[in-house]
Amino acid sequence: MLSTGLPQGAVPKLERPGPLRDRVYEALLELITTRALQPGQHLVESELATHLGVSRQPVREALQRLNTEGWVDLRPAQGAFVHEPTEDEADQLLTVRTLLEAEAARLAAAHADKAGIEALDEILAQGMLAVAGDDVDTAVALNARFHAKVIELAGNAVLAELAAQVDRRVRWYYTPIARRRGNQSWIEHRDLIAAIAAHDEQLATRLMREHTEHTRRSYHDRPTS
Repeated sequence: MLSTGLPQGAVPKLERPGPLRDRVYEALLELITTRALQPGQHLVESELATHLGVSRQPVREALQRLNTEGWVDLRPAQGAFVHEPTEDEADQLLTVRTLLEAEAARLAAAHADKAGIEALDEILAQGMLAVAGDDVDTAVALNARFHAKVIELAGNAVLAELAAQVDRRVRWYYTPIARRRGNQSWIEHRDLIAAIAAHDEQLATRLMREHTEHTRRSYHDRPTS
């Protein structure tokens, strides 16, 4: 375990294909978005290199890239730290997410076929099981899959590209409130599926807007201690 508190077993295995710096970047980004590495946590190059089984150079390059993208803060004479998002940052990101996903829900209601609805139902069933078993990590992953599937069913490549740009940050903000949102989030998913299956574009838009707004408010209302 890292002295900075990385949970045992949290370090992902690096896949062999591709440049090493890219694989280290992806591994660190996954650890940050799942909050295995917590906001504000000190990132020690030597420790990260040891646990990822690489030299310090690709870790340094990955941290510089993560700093450029706003995931990591590099502080002179102190080192690297996981970025601590401000309330304004979270609010701006989650507001944009609402706009994108409300439109995705409308388009999904217009275009979804039987196979698409069945795929959403399957994710819903798995998500309800994860919540019932208090498996937060799985619930978070399935929540991301559900929203990604709605965007896929929308059939708009530009919308999908824009949504993909915010997806990881949405996961980052959703993880600390996933248990609190719990079953209610999946009830909202169920209602949304019904609206999409009925091809009710107006209702699907409203339900997705309300659903994402509930997540935004829950993030701001979360306990901070």
